[in-house]
Amino acid sequence: MKGLTVRWSLADASAGVEAELASYVAETSHARFTGMTGLHHKTWRVRPGDWFEGCYVFVSDQARATFQETFTAGAADAPGSKIVGAAPVLIEACDIVAVAEGSDGFSAQASFGA
Repeated sequence: MKGLTVRWSLADASAGVEAELASYVAETSHARFTGMTGLHHKTWRVRPGDWFEGCYVFVSDQARATFQETFTAGAADAPGSKIVGAAPVLIEACDIVAVAEGSDGFSAQASFGA
């Protein structure tokens, strides 16, 4: 499996940006990626005041390369960039070594709330 990490710095972002990002994910982004062809799964992560990122796992090199090329070309205008006020500081491809599902199972949700 092929991974991709897209990370924005929140160091200079406005106060409350984490809540705005969480709302965007719950109301728009989650639906966009749910059922996307070529994508195994996407996880959105945030470290308040530090960074916000999307972690993607694709089914193939081609699926990742196609998404990465398109995303990179428009990264500065991506919704996350507009919310944060800056383009991503990292767009990094990687290989996924393994994925484990715990005994409580996988839970796909648009929001886990705080």
